[in-house]
Amino acid sequence: MDLVSCGHSSVSCHHQVPSLKHLKHNPLRKGGVLCVGGAPNRSPLFLQQVSAKTDQINQKDGLRLLGQLQGLGNRSSSAVSVDNHGYYVTDGAVGLGNIPKKVDEVAKVKIPGLPNESDENHGSPISSAFWEWKPKLSVHYEKSGTENSKAPAVLFLPGFGVGSFHYEKQLKDLGRDYRVWALDFVGQGMSLPYEDPAPNKRDDSEAREVLWGFGEESQPWAEELVYSVDLWRDQVQHFVEQVIGEPTYIVGNSLGGFVAMYFAACNPQLVKGVTLLNATPFWGFLPNPIRSPRLYKFFPWAGTFPLPSSVRKLTEFVWQKISDPRSIQQVLKQVYADHSTKVDKVFSRIIEITEHPAAAASFASIMFAPKGQLSFQEACSRCQIQGVPICLVYGREDPWVRPIWGLKVKQQLPEAPYYEISPAGHCPHDEVPEVVNFLLRGWIKNLESQGAHALPFLEEPEYVQHGVSRELEYVREGSLKSVLVRVFGSKHSLWNQMSSLVKSHISSWRLVSR
Repeated sequence: MDLVSCGHSSVSCHHQVPSLKHLKHNPLRKGGVLCVGGAPNRSPLFLQQVSAKTDQINQKDGLRLLGQLQGLGNRSSSAVSVDNHGYYVTDGAVGLGNIPKKVDEVAKVKIPGLPNESDENHGSPISSAFWEWKPKLSVHYEKSGTENSKAPAVLFLPGFGVGSFHYEKQLKDLGRDYRVWALDFVGQGMSLPYEDPAPNKRDDSEAREVLWGFGEESQPWAEELVYSVDLWRDQVQHFVEQVIGEPTYIVGNSLGGFVAMYFAACNPQLVKGVTLLNATPFWGFLPNPIRSPRLYKFFPWAGTFPLPSSVRKLTEFVWQKISDPRSIQQVLKQVYADHSTKVDKVFSRIIEITEHPAAAASFASIMFAPKGQLSFQEACSRCQIQGVPICLVYGREDPWVRPIWGLKVKQQLPEAPYYEISPAGHCPHDEVPEVVNFLLRGWIKNLESQGAHALPFLEEPEYVQHGVSRELEYVREGSLKSVLVRVFGSKHSLWNQMSSLVKSHISSWRLVSR
């Protein structure tokens, strides 16, 4: 076997490569393989069995195997994906004088950075407001670029536990070109109630210190209050109708992605397109009362106020743990792949939310709220049938919504562009905002021009079908940064992805064994 070295900035070689003067070409050898790393915890027998059975594995087994292999790749720093780093396999003789070009050579593309505070154009100003949606329930939101009267409207939906502040980098940047809003879901962020939904009527010092929602009776306005995805779907619908006033591009991260698809599936007339940023593919544990009324009756409590006494004790215990600043720091460290990302503002805003007296009971209501009337997969199907444009942007190093979930959406919606960013974690809009904003601009421009402008990196028909990889470079605070963006084409399948991973692991093992 001939080992041909072709470097990449993000690849770490753990195996000694001979100097060029010691390399000798053997004309009898059929081909050469470039590959580094290995899978030390996978035996050759395991890899051979997997390879031999690939034609017999059904789609469900393929999904499971792909998830396992991706997990292996994420856990082992020496296991490197051939596809992601531009390595190649040759069919003919390989000599030092006729090294072929890499099959998947990654071109570099320079993109704009974020508005700099020191520049004259330091971004669009952000304003904060409240919208009185229901009695005692005011929705906090932030907006930017509202002077762009003829520009498309864009609404950002946050993930669980955060709020509109998590989209500051989008509001400042995209507000220069569009009319941009970001809201806080009721029961989260600054959309927590400003009155106790179930006050404790005891008149003593202990009662004054008790958390909101822990009383014996609910207020009339809170009798049917449950912080569920059905409530958030309705909130988004009324916000678009009453505040924005026209069909809107919806962008959602994590929980916000779930709500975005749910809302679009139920209100396609209000949606110009949906972008999912590492969307969670499920939410809620208890059955939906409309979809499963009989089963729903078996559960005595489903997120309403007041909280039952047993739930209060559990909530106090759990809330004390998860609201601890050290726990919050640990979570942020998990979900951001690049630990150099500044999260001080995000951290302080989350701490501020946890100190609200209604936060603990709202958390309990969210956790025990029933599922939505539609599953995530059903919402995707409805959007597809109704012709709602979908764009998928996922951080590859997300420890929660692993790449397998994004690929499942791509499989269900093969025509939706799928951009995988690496390195990036669960919140790519905050970790690599330059890249996310660039992709959003390109996607909106494509839709607004009715296809006259190509989607980012999909200028060629071959790329649309088979995909392409690009290394994006941008300047942040005076330093040059870069990430790899892989675009999956319409002909990409989970089966192909699984086969590619299997072959890369087998090749890695063979190289190590020699």
